[in-house]
Amino acid sequence: MTQNQRKIASKFSLSQRAVPDNSSFLIKYIVLSQANLSINMIKTLFTSNTIFLAVLAIGIILLLVGLTAKKSNDPVEKSKAIASFYDLKATSIDGKEINFEQFKGKKVLIVNTASACGYTYQYEGLQKLHDLYGEDVDSDIADFCEKNYGVTFQMFSKITTRGKNQSPIYTWLTNKDLNGWNEKKPTWNFCKYLVNEDGDLVAFFDKSIKPLSKEITGLL
Repeated sequence: MTQNQRKIASKFSLSQRAVPDNSSFLIKYIVLSQANLSINMIKTLFTSNTIFLAVLAIGIILLLVGLTAKKSNDPVEKSKAIASFYDLKATSIDGKEINFEQFKGKKVLIVNTASACGYTYQYEGLQKLHDLYGEDVDSDIADFCEKNYGVTFQMFSKITTRGKNQSPIYTWLTNKDLNGWNEKKPTWNFCKYLVNEDGDLVAFFDKSIKPLSKEITGLL
């Protein structure tokens, strides 16, 4: 090879090395593009799944809240008493023990009365209610009640209606695990609880409900 040929060959070799390998670059570009595409697809899928799961979770929470709200707004279901009303006892106003078993087959309206109260006027309504729907009580008790309170219906000695010293009567009246449904305690004097002929608690009436109101007489 002549000196001139060697120079030409040398220049060709340099030129060849200076030109990038387009096919190799293309392959690398395709591989990198595919890799980036895969990463983007994974990110997109991850984001989509995260959003879907978040929406699903929120939907479940709203559903549970809705069911809970519906349940809380439903009327209280009045089931039969678990503990017997007729196992209770009380001391009458004249000191005699009264067994509630004697009230079987009768409706009983229990009222926490008071002698000096803004609702004391309801004594008159209770007496009229007794005259219309009640039965005669023991004559000695009736005489005692009429002499001291101006009424003839059955009255009992003072008891505690709420708190740690609560009477067993009011424990039964205000504990749904005993009476079957009610947990309402007396808010003041002259609150009323109605027990039916079978010994089941059927209604609670706040102090503002008068004895001769339709809410009460409609159940007698």
